[in-house]
Amino acid sequence: MKYKEGYVYELMDQGGPTDVREDYFKEAVSEMMRSRTLCFKANQTSPDDPNYVKYLEELFNKKLDDVRILTPFQCDFGNRVILGKNVFINHSAIFSASGGIKIEDGVSLAPGVRIATINHDFNQRHTIYTYGKVTIKKNAWIGMGASIMPGVTIGENSVVAGGAVVTKDVEDNVVVAGVPAKIIKRLDSNEQKEKW
Repeated sequence: MKYKEGYVYELMDQGGPTDVREDYFKEAVSEMMRSRTLCFKANQTSPDDPNYVKYLEELFNKKLDDVRILTPFQCDFGNRVILGKNVFINHSAIFSASGGIKIEDGVSLAPGVRIATINHDFNQRHTIYTYGKVTIKKNAWIGMGASIMPGVTIGENSVVAGGAVVTKDVEDNVVVAGVPAKIIKRLDSNEQKEKW
């Protein structure tokens, strides 16, 4: 059976499932190789050599004049990531991005943040995948080593504490911590706007 270009991404946007044995998945495999190769090149470039940014710009097909990403950095689907303005991504971030990642303006990610947008079928875990887009809204701050699971939205101005595992949506203007993450504090939205 012949599939139109982009069909695999339509399936991902619908949450899947996709099957790696189907011909349509070859397009995804090509993007994974392209993305991994560009990350490798960026990570092999000295951090004091600004040329590493060119590889990341090619990865995201976007000028990164107002985005700062420190290497090492891993992303398997650069074409599935949308970055806003004034985004900061500290070193050792891992984006498993096939389900889509949207990072809005002013977001900061601490070292070692992991974002997952893909999951495996329980019974056919080597071949069938499902997906959930992750959205991180304006001025959110994700702490060191935090993990964000598929389908989660992090609210505006909210803070995810270091090491937290976020399995459910996070409201605006809160601090969440723990495994699984829960609200531990509410923030005054006016104070947050002044600080950012």
